[in-house]
Amino acid sequence: MTAKRSTSVRSFFDTNVLIYTDDHDDPAKREGALELLARARRDGTGVLSTQILQEYFAVATRKLGVSASIARRKVELFSRFNLVLVDLPDILAATDLYIVHGASFWDGLVVAAAKRSGCRILYSEDLQAGRSFEGIEIVNPFA
Repeated sequence: MTAKRSTSVRSFFDTNVLIYTDDHDDPAKREGALELLARARRDGTGVLSTQILQEYFAVATRKLGVSASIARRKVELFSRFNLVLVDLPDILAATDLYIVHGASFWDGLVVAAAKRSGCRILYSEDLQAGRSFEGIEIVNPFA
């Protein structure tokens, strides 16, 4: 018997959502991030990119003091989401978003990966909530 996939909207997660899963200084955001990610994983609608995994490891170990072995294990676990491998078309799309919308290159790369993966929502605390890029709505899950 095959598990039914939810018809929910595909959603892309920015690095800050993953980071909050390790932030014990903000229990409300930690719980919110854990619940949001668990629901997306259960529904099969969550999407991450290789950029997000790289940023997660760097920030978790450098700023939150998560041990490298635990952060590595969490990268393995997060990679079980739908995963976008960032490639040249994404890089070029990010430069176009930079030119047209003034978005940072790194934010443009997130939006490009979200678009290519068919996401309609991008969960991020860093991007302007309520704004749309390339048909993707930015939602601050902690607002």
